Amino acid sequence: MTTSFALPVPSTAGSLEQYVQAVNSVPMLSAEEEYELANRYHRANDLEAAKKLVLSHLRVVVSIARGYAGYGLPQADLIQEGNIGLMKAVKRFEPNRGVRLFSFAIHWIKAEIHEFILRNWRLVRIATTKPQRKLFFNLRSMKKSFSALTDSEAQAIADDLGVKREEVLEMETRLSGQDIALVADDNDEDGFAPIDWLADAETEPTRQLEKQAHDRLQTVGLESALASLDARSRRIIEARWLADDGGSTLHDLAAEFGVSAERIRQIEAKALGKMKTAMGSAD
Repeated sequence: MTTSFALPVPSTAGSLEQYVQAVNSVPMLSAEEEYELANRYHRANDLEAAKKLVLSHLRVVVSIARGYAGYGLPQADLIQEGNIGLMKAVKRFEPNRGVRLFSFAIHWIKAEIHEFILRNWRLVRIATTKPQRKLFFNLRSMKKSFSALTDSEAQAIADDLGVKREEVLEMETRLSGQDIALVADDNDEDGFAPIDWLADAETEPTRQLEKQAHDRLQTVGLESALASLDARSRRIIEARWLADDGGSTLHDLAAEFGVSAERIRQIEAKALGKMKTAMGSAD
């Protein structure tokens, strides 16, 4: 049974106000209606039922996307990414667990928006680890004023988020928006500069839309490839590559399974090779 479906949803390419009015005009579903539609989709692959589930929750995406207005990215783009997260949630939603789709979808919607921000914001490369991501999305809201953090304030935030005080202070410095040279110093091997982040042809909007459509089509292949792995290999791949919080390190997984980090790396490499072969066969 395929889990891929296309949705004729209102486009955010036109007037955003008109789009918001359109999605707000779609009535929310009752618990009984939602349960029936979800069962129709998952038991009979009823794509019309899936469309109704998504369309009735597009207003939720708009509400969540508005909370990320401070990152300087177009609201329309944030909404589009959130819509992708919503569709992923519908695919994975299990109505028999007694949880409403609204509650279940919030995680997937935020995850897609977070990834979009991290891919496109000007400081993308400073938020690649778990602590950095926590700080990237929480530091500004946790600061009590626009002034620089004191050591005690930084320590309090570090304790709340489970990170180091030095990481809090470093992130504050990087988020302060200080000017840096367009081109990095050739003598500084660890240096970075905005020119490293300039978009190439592959980030052109139409190509990005094509890539997103292709990625959605690959979802079925990915799920099939994951299913071909043994439990330990699947756990390692999901923790390393599919986690929403930045992923686990080799050492994290080594401690979990009681083996060396090198052994985890070997299992990971073998599993990725097997998945690549499986997905290639699916194409």
